[in-house]
Amino acid sequence: MKVAAVALAFAAYASQLSDATTTASGLREALSVATERAVETTSKSGGFLDDPRIHIKLPGKLETMANALRAVGMGAQVDELEVAMNHAAESAAGEATPVFGDAIKSMSFDDAAGILRGGDTAATTYFKKKTTVPLTAKFRPIVDDAMKNVGVTKQYEALVGQYTSTPFVSAPKLDLNAYVTDQALAGLFKVVGDEEKRIRKDPAARATELLKQVFAH
Repeated sequence: MKVAAVALAFAAYASQLSDATTTASGLREALSVATERAVETTSKSGGFLDDPRIHIKLPGKLETMANALRAVGMGAQVDELEVAMNHAAESAAGEATPVFGDAIKSMSFDDAAGILRGGDTAATTYFKKKTTVPLTAKFRPIVDDAMKNVGVTKQYEALVGQYTSTPFVSAPKLDLNAYVTDQALAGLFKVVGDEEKRIRKDPAARATELLKQVFAH
């Protein structure tokens, strides 16, 4: 009897372990699929610029300056600055894959269980906690370079110079590169979250048998 009871207990434990392993593997795969799609979407030309969900607008601190410049016929230059900011974000987004990969590999069984029981973007929330700091460190120098390469820095300095040539106005206090970095991350996580929702809710978005198995219920 004792041997049978132990055997049954071991079988139950083995089944639970197998289920946990399958769940963790399925969620890792879901995150891989979601992040691959998100990086591909955001890093292409127009990935930020043409997507209303994540299009980066001029920061509020520049609104007064932008309105003043538009009033004197410099609206096109202001628009060019916004376009260039979005292209800088697109340049940075393509570098997210290895950071996402490290976070996926480090996901534990407990993490997986919590994500599976969580809401529609529980995995994305986990991702934000795990990757925001390393992604910021990786994105910032890329954004700095991209802002220079696409001409954002010169455009911004020229616009600020034109604006401050007007009497009684001062230059806006803003780290534009930090703003673009933050917005690039926010946009990337937005797209990852939308992909996660699709995988959870739409069977057609579950590209592999493992995803179909984990999210079937």
